[in-house]
Amino acid sequence: MSEAFMKTALYDLHLELGAKMVPFAGYSMPVNYPTGIIREHTHTRESASLFDVSHMGQVRLRGEGAGRALELLMPVDILGLGEMRQRYGLLTNTSGGVLDDLMVTNAGDHLFLVVNASRKEHDILHLREHIGDQCEIEVLEDQGLLALQGPLAAAVLSRFSPAVKDMTFMSADCIEIDGIQCFVTRSGYTGEDGFELSVAHDDTEHIARTLLAQEEVEPAGLGARDSLRLESGLCLYGHDLDESTTPVEARLLWALSKARRADGERSGGYAGAEVIMAQISDGVSRKRVGLRPQGKMPVRDGAPIIDDQDREVGVVTSGGYGPSVEGPVAMGYVKKDYTAVGTALFALVRKKKVPVQVVKLPFVPQRYYRG
Repeated sequence: MSEAFMKTALYDLHLELGAKMVPFAGYSMPVNYPTGIIREHTHTRESASLFDVSHMGQVRLRGEGAGRALELLMPVDILGLGEMRQRYGLLTNTSGGVLDDLMVTNAGDHLFLVVNASRKEHDILHLREHIGDQCEIEVLEDQGLLALQGPLAAAVLSRFSPAVKDMTFMSADCIEIDGIQCFVTRSGYTGEDGFELSVAHDDTEHIARTLLAQEEVEPAGLGARDSLRLESGLCLYGHDLDESTTPVEARLLWALSKARRADGERSGGYAGAEVIMAQISDGVSRKRVGLRPQGKMPVRDGAPIIDDQDREVGVVTSGGYGPSVEGPVAMGYVKKDYTAVGTALFALVRKKKVPVQVVKLPFVPQRYYRG
């Protein structure tokens, strides 16, 4: 692996554990460990896995005007976000496209943002350019981020901090593990119950080793993270979301807070609001759908989708093998007349027509802990 790629605090630990390292978003990251992607995937669904997500961007917004300022950039109710509560949100552009999807937490004296690794530098510049004069923007350069995911994650973490058992999905808390302060949210990117832990760079390896020493916990890499999120119907920026795709097309209306919609108390006021609200009212020409290839051949992103008359009607944006469903799964965008569940289409894979069927998302039920 080239020295040009950045390393997280767990780089040496990944090597020690036998990880296969690959370049991702400018970092050298583990795609899988010796047990393999399928084992890591199924272990996450059944027990608990630890992911290194320290390549993600972590940002604090401070100041009385931080919430109102952030609402200028996102169709999300930030002012109504309770203390130690978290929301999924979207940064939008003037044409209604998605600049990034991210997590926002009201940490009491500041807003805590976690942004995608591939969009980190872009997002920071965007924040500074548009709201840098309204709040203090602090980029947490020296902070690690770990994701403990799976149905046994709460049992593991509660050994160190019993209070986490009372946390619900999208809540936050400050806890200690072996005397080390961690900012924890009950959230993740696998569709399973779990937690993300923000911890000082120098303490990240200790926390990781401590969690991996628990009998339920095994390490997992980017490969399993991708198959887990795909089965759970979760979007990946740069594939299922981009600057030319709107939240309405992506079927992310649930992420557009009621207070910011046309009849809301703080309607609009964010970039692309007119476009997005018009689409909510009038509809769109294409939408994101789930796709089940018929057979064993996976379909990958970029594969054209055609109808029975060989007319191109869409494109696959994410695809691969789904270990939990024991077969290939995919997501993509198709024209509105082809979005009904049960619609039979084809994906072109190396000029071969692979039958696919439009299905309801997610492929595997999400199991977040809501109390």
